[in-house]
Amino acid sequence: MKRAIFLDRDGTINEDVGYFCTRDKWEYIPGSIEALKILQKDYVLFIVTNQSGVARGFFTEEELIKFNGEVEQMLRKEGIIIQKTYYCPHMGDEEHCNCHKPSRFFLDQAKKEFNIDLENSFVIGDHPHDVEFGQQVGATSIYVLTGHGEKHKDELTDIDPPDFIAKNLYEATMWINNQRS
Repeated sequence: MKRAIFLDRDGTINEDVGYFCTRDKWEYIPGSIEALKILQKDYVLFIVTNQSGVARGFFTEEELIKFNGEVEQMLRKEGIIIQKTYYCPHMGDEEHCNCHKPSRFFLDQAKKEFNIDLENSFVIGDHPHDVEFGQQVGATSIYVLTGHGEKHKDELTDIDPPDFIAKNLYEATMWINNQRS
């Protein structure tokens, strides 16, 4: 079985500038490219992102799918391979939705599709629901203070604490590497 890193997108890899689906608003958080290059040496990388901008009418699901492909291509040009981008286009409170984080839906899908060892994998994100997402399957959860991280930090008291709180993705990566030594 393979070990993986499941990354939230907006606020973790790139600056969170609200609901967007175009390259012109894409800006990497400093250190994220270096971090992803280090992580992919030992882990399979996935992006798992709630994109309620579809349900809110900011962009269509087709536009989101196209943009996700562009994001993967931009990362590939940096030498980073994302195995798959999983996204939830719903608001999260919709009756038919079973994929909005913190639901474990996409983690279970990745396990089946890519033979992922979830208990020896990591989830990294800037929302408390990212922490809960990883905890659903026994993965190690890391909360980053970029994006919405600082803003929602007080909400962490409402859930089981993350395994680590990092200033950014790069610091999270250094912590992951230290766990292995």
